[in-house]
Amino acid sequence: MRALVRCVALVAPAPAVAAGLIAVLVGVTSSAAIVFTAAEAAGASPGQIASWMLALGVGMAVTCVGLSLRYRAPVVTAWSTPGAALLAVGLDGVTMAQAVGAFVFSAALITLSGVTGWFERVMDRVPVPLASGLLAGVLLQFGVGLFTSMEDDFAVVFAMFAAYLLCRRWLPRYAVILSLACGGAVAAARGTLDLGGMSPELARPVFVAPEFSWQVLVSVGVPLFVVTMASQNLPGVAVLRGDGYRVPISPVIGWTGAANVVLAPFGCFGMNLAAITAAICTGPQAHPDRERRYLAGVWAGVFYLVVGVFGATVAALLAALPPTLILGIAGLGLLGTIGGSLASALGDERSREAAVVTFLATASGFTLLGVGSAFWGLLAGGLTLLVTRSWRRSSPAEASVPPPEGSREAEPVSAEEAAGGEPRG
Repeated sequence: MRALVRCVALVAPAPAVAAGLIAVLVGVTSSAAIVFTAAEAAGASPGQIASWMLALGVGMAVTCVGLSLRYRAPVVTAWSTPGAALLAVGLDGVTMAQAVGAFVFSAALITLSGVTGWFERVMDRVPVPLASGLLAGVLLQFGVGLFTSMEDDFAVVFAMFAAYLLCRRWLPRYAVILSLACGGAVAAARGTLDLGGMSPELARPVFVAPEFSWQVLVSVGVPLFVVTMASQNLPGVAVLRGDGYRVPISPVIGWTGAANVVLAPFGCFGMNLAAITAAICTGPQAHPDRERRYLAGVWAGVFYLVVGVFGATVAALLAALPPTLILGIAGLGLLGTIGGSLASALGDERSREAAVVTFLATASGFTLLGVGSAFWGLLAGGLTLLVTRSWRRSSPAEASVPPPEGSREAEPVSAEEAAGGEPRG
């Protein structure tokens, strides 16, 4: 019996299982409605909508479990939320077969990006402070949401927050999962959590042969590829590297694209590296030992499989969960990651301004040409870093200009620092 208990504790440690469950809850509840809207825009029947959820769930399960075990890192995948939003608008008047053709085309481009390695080469040139600023900007809305949600349902969210603080003092490993349990209990007592009348229903795969129309490939397939890479895969890589996981990006991107190609005829419109939900699984709340946090990615895959198999009942479950409970638990689960990201972004004084620009631009939610703020935030930060460092290199004489009295810059400046190099000592 003791051996069985040790085996369960080894394979399914409570913090990792809780992190995987919370990641799936946050991912599904925050954007499943957009997926349903996209499927309806393509004229999908209820059976085809359930097939979309099944294909996405199976795809994310296979990639989460397989890649996390392969690289011993919490590699979490997700469906492309901005891609679903794009499809909800762009599929109007497009047949289901043409939509599937666009899914296959976009997935093939993602696979090609992984095979050629160009995306990883670009990411290798992104400075760590900028990547950390990008991650903090992506996650800021969830940290703020923890407190703004108290305005709508103070009892539930404050109970979760209080439970989290108490558990951080005495049971830090189980702080997040016990906070979720506390919030669920309070919601049930207040009558805002009603799971009665729900009956599980299995989803069935529905195959749709792809039809390739060049107009649809250009107007839907290419934009779907661009927003998936820029708004999803880019911050997804930042999450992994921000927590110190040097996973080879090219094979990971290649495998997500290949799985997408195979499952596209069943409704898998876009898969990518997760960012927000991945941060739940890469931080210390997933496991105190960072070498064991890959289990959180594995369990996220298991729960995604459950979501896919019972895709027909997902909508009813989403309606039963109070939105404030999801916002609250997401904010609590990401507190450690947000703090670590900000510390990493602001640690190097030479790139601090560029990191702040990246953080603010990303957190703004700015969208241009259908591409989200993560891409533009990184671009703005990179431009800031390039211009400010170039200016310092081209103006060595500025070292002789006396700075304001009492400032830190009143200290002697070496020639290397004036030229933009490493400071001595």
